[in-house]
Amino acid sequence: MTQPFSKLCLDPHIHMTARTTYDYLVMKQYGIAAIIEPSFWLGQPRTSAGSFRDYFNMLVGWERFRAAQFGICHYCTISLNPKEANNPAIASEVIELLPLYLCKEGVVAIGEIGYDAMTEVEDKYFRIQLEMAKEFEKLVLIHTPHRNKKEGTIQSMEVCLEHGIDPKTVIVDHANEETVEDILDRGSGVPSRSIPRPKWATSGWWISSANTARNAS
Repeated sequence: MTQPFSKLCLDPHIHMTARTTYDYLVMKQYGIAAIIEPSFWLGQPRTSAGSFRDYFNMLVGWERFRAAQFGICHYCTISLNPKEANNPAIASEVIELLPLYLCKEGVVAIGEIGYDAMTEVEDKYFRIQLEMAKEFEKLVLIHTPHRNKKEGTIQSMEVCLEHGIDPKTVIVDHANEETVEDILDRGSGVPSRSIPRPKWATSGWWISSANTARNAS
């Protein structure tokens, strides 16, 4: 059996609402001292803004308590995720809820935000939440789409720059072999492809994949 780590560790992306309390015990044994839990789509559409409220309350309340029982610091991110931004019946109400939670203890970023199906309404709420990130001085966690991933990743970074977001405060999540090269290819050497470099190519974005995060500066 693998031995526990000798140093304390941070898990930067884990959804504990979908895990058992036993998982906290195992993480404690293996040296996990802190975790970040991004708010996300639960697997089926939520039917009211109240269901978001209950979910956010669980992130800032119950999960922090549950983690603390094992000496683990629980942090989270809060947002209207891009998939559910396409539900106009509740999206605007959820946006109104966000300021109530972005100021809560333990909320370190706004996210996951960005694109899912690359719709106009996703773009609208992405931009609104970027402005909230500036207002509340929060980091930004970008969700790159499962479809049109390359296009969605590049557009996400472009939109962040349009809104004056410092790339060093942005984590580009769900990166894969299709997108990592674009994020890392920053113009500091020979281009990996002989194409014009986009304007964000010299910036220091953070990228996240498989529960890891590194700075692309």
